[in-house]
Amino acid sequence: MPALPTDTPTLTGDLVELRPVTAPDVVRLHALMRDPEVGRLTGSVHDDAEPTGDPWTVEQLQEVYARWADDTDRVVWAVVDLGTGQVAGEAVLLDHDPDNASIGFRIWLGGARDRGLGTEATRLAVGHAFDVLGLHRVELEVYAFNPRARRVYEKVGFVLEGTKREALRYADGWVDCHVMGMLAQDWRRRRDRGSPAPGTTPPPPAR
Repeated sequence: MPALPTDTPTLTGDLVELRPVTAPDVVRLHALMRDPEVGRLTGSVHDDAEPTGDPWTVEQLQEVYARWADDTDRVVWAVVDLGTGQVAGEAVLLDHDPDNASIGFRIWLGGARDRGLGTEATRLAVGHAFDVLGLHRVELEVYAFNPRARRVYEKVGFVLEGTKREALRYADGWVDCHVMGMLAQDWRRRRDRGSPAPGTTPPPPAR
């Protein structure tokens, strides 16, 4: 299987749009990264008192996103809340393994929770991985202290495959990391049962 194309597509659903990250988007993403909950749930910090978003400056982060845009092992999107027109976070397919037709997934949102945005953004990204890129497997990791995200992933179709025990040190304790995965056949079964990807029109019933 060849490397991933570098032209990131725009995917539009009912609640969110996934589109390539622009330099102005990074200003917004940098601000959202400073949300303490984003830092904790993504494992970017290891204590409630640890500064979130440091040591990156906006300019350094813009360089990172510009470099990612040219990478052939990932697809990086800004998640846009269509209700407000604001960037709400990022969604990424990463660590493409062409020999095994697999890829990883991560997503984070700041200040836009409990509205179904993460569920739809995850479905859009996973649908792109399977239906457009033709991959066989998508996997992700979620920390045990983030059950809300795990419920989102299960709703989309990911299943628990294992647990990395005490993988993250946080404050004075340790946190397990759950490994979840979905296969192309899992996605097709859910899609064919009548749950089309957001932003698409279901096929007409057979006559």
